[in-house]
Amino acid sequence: MSFKVFPGNSYQLGAHVAPDGSGVNFCVYSRNATAVELLLFKGSEDPQPSQVIRLDILNHRTYFYWHAFVEGVKPGQIYAYRVYGPYKPNEGLKYDPEKVLIDPYSLLISDSVYNREAARKPGSNVDCSMRSIVVDPTDYDWEGDKPLNIDGVRTYIYELHVKGFTANRNSGVDEFYRGTYRGLIEKIPYLLDLGITAVELLPVQQFDPHDVKRPLVNYWGYNPIAFFAPHRAYSSDQSLLGPVNEFRDMVKALHKAGIEVILDVVFNHTAEGNETGPFLSFRGFENAEYYILDEHNPYGYANYTGCGNTLNANNSVVKRMIIDSLRYWVSEMHVDGFRFDLASVLARDHDGKPLQNPPVLWQIESEPVLAGTKLIAEAWDAGGLYQVGSFIGYKWAEWNGKFRDDVRKFIRGEDKIVATIASRLSASPDVYTDPLRNPSRGINFVTCHDGFTLNDLVSYNVKHNESNREGNRDGANDNYSWNCGVEGPTSDPFIEKTRVKLIKNLLVSLFIAQGTPLLLMGDEVRKTQSGNNNAYCHDSEMNWFDWSLVKANHDIHLFTKKMIQFTKTNPIFTLPTPWILGGNFGTSIIDFHGIQPFHADFSDKSRSVSFTLKDFWCNKYYHFIMNSLWDPLDFKLPHYNNATQWERLIDTSLESPEDFYEPGSGILVKDEKYRVESRTFVMLLAQMK
Repeated sequence: MSFKVFPGNSYQLGAHVAPDGSGVNFCVYSRNATAVELLLFKGSEDPQPSQVIRLDILNHRTYFYWHAFVEGVKPGQIYAYRVYGPYKPNEGLKYDPEKVLIDPYSLLISDSVYNREAARKPGSNVDCSMRSIVVDPTDYDWEGDKPLNIDGVRTYIYELHVKGFTANRNSGVDEFYRGTYRGLIEKIPYLLDLGITAVELLPVQQFDPHDVKRPLVNYWGYNPIAFFAPHRAYSSDQSLLGPVNEFRDMVKALHKAGIEVILDVVFNHTAEGNETGPFLSFRGFENAEYYILDEHNPYGYANYTGCGNTLNANNSVVKRMIIDSLRYWVSEMHVDGFRFDLASVLARDHDGKPLQNPPVLWQIESEPVLAGTKLIAEAWDAGGLYQVGSFIGYKWAEWNGKFRDDVRKFIRGEDKIVATIASRLSASPDVYTDPLRNPSRGINFVTCHDGFTLNDLVSYNVKHNESNREGNRDGANDNYSWNCGVEGPTSDPFIEKTRVKLIKNLLVSLFIAQGTPLLLMGDEVRKTQSGNNNAYCHDSEMNWFDWSLVKANHDIHLFTKKMIQFTKTNPIFTLPTPWILGGNFGTSIIDFHGIQPFHADFSDKSRSVSFTLKDFWCNKYYHFIMNSLWDPLDFKLPHYNNATQWERLIDTSLESPEDFYEPGSGILVKDEKYRVESRTFVMLLAQMK
């Protein structure tokens, strides 16, 4: 049976089910196309479409929008496009009607017969193409759910990979649900116990899992092809519409637990790659508008992403697609925020030059639907643009890459870093110079998916990426790591004790610092990647969470939980103004010291820093001593006239549970000095009288 076709309309790009259910309106953008064919398939694996609807210029085009209303089409209908037009690659025009293309506004993808090579090589790929699926996003019971809007100063982010979190056989998750949105739901009690308030999911927008270095894969997911569609492979429900609802089930369950959902979104490039890459969608619809082309050779692409192409984000059509995608994920999928991968790409114009006021970034910031949404920028790109501290806008938060690097340098005992680390711990005022800027807009992290894990940061001097099959040339060379004397695993008790101390020191630095902390999945249990600092291409136990480590490294797990709970429940660590400004007291509430009170030593040779936070709101003094020297140091404790005796809460040189006491149950310090062991951090507490 053939569906009846009408002209349709040009508004609402994508495939939209009519409110009365009578059919679906299809609409795509293509400026230089001469004709467009809408392909309808009966089944997801059918080699040929059951109906081909040719959209002609007279009846089915308004301006540059090609559209049709197809009566009788229902949610679950599989469809795709073929686009006709000039093939003038040296002018940026690359129409190829033999290639089947997915809708740029696809809400769900079928990839069961997809073959990347067929989409790349000459000839038809209709029998093995990626395809779009019609979805009615209003057909779901949210049970009153809505985004949580947790204040940034009370946010604790946990960066995790949906599959890697539960894929391991020792996860305790049913085999059918491992590595899925449903599997993540089963681990919500673990996240609650840890104390985090938000999960930041590595890319879950549909991506191409293939990697050119087969049998390796694009495990991380930074290879997007459908910006509106949840990644199908992460769903245990593989029915046509299953992934959409399972994703929403996950969001709803996390919200019920008080945990926000932040998506890592990749609006800087697509899976179509460079000029040798496949025709999957954007390239076949309007290559010269969706991408920034090589200014010297429009056949090729500008590559500010290191991934072969760069989206032309400030083109009006691409800008609208990005905004529409963000609106969709908030309004229909209820996500709470976005972390923008290589966000500085979005600050470039169609020639690749940085813009002073990038339209797309300002529009994202001012979009009403996104008003309560967290916006986090990775404020750099692979083309050399680095905007940490200068990213556009009043709302955008930034990954503080300088915090990561400087904390690592301090922990491993470098010189000329103490003054800098004092700044990093107190909202980085040298980076974020606006005194009115909320400290929560700085996302502090010491590790993330890209680089060493926390365990490997103190276990390896150099990267070990040979298994990536790039001759160990990939991945960062400057990791500011230290192996403590032996490269990799060791049974030496002294080295092992040193590593444990350094891990705890890093955790203290992360959670006490002003800003929003981000913890990498598995760091709380010493997850290792065996020294691989670019494990993007391994879908294996190297990347998966090893749940046996929760018990094996109970000491670090417990220490992490205590750090999160302590800083969450003491308001001075979540102030909306920098300590140096003192909140509503108007003066600094932080005093810096050296080994002598009130005599800070910021000299080049110093390897220790000490400071006191004066919490006038809760009548407490918090005194921190951070010794990164390889020898112990005696620190004279500061005396405040209205303070009671100092009580030791944290000493990272001690074994669990003596390394962290709860307030009121700590060890009273009877001497005027405190000996801080080598490479050890200490925290003391005193009440105001």
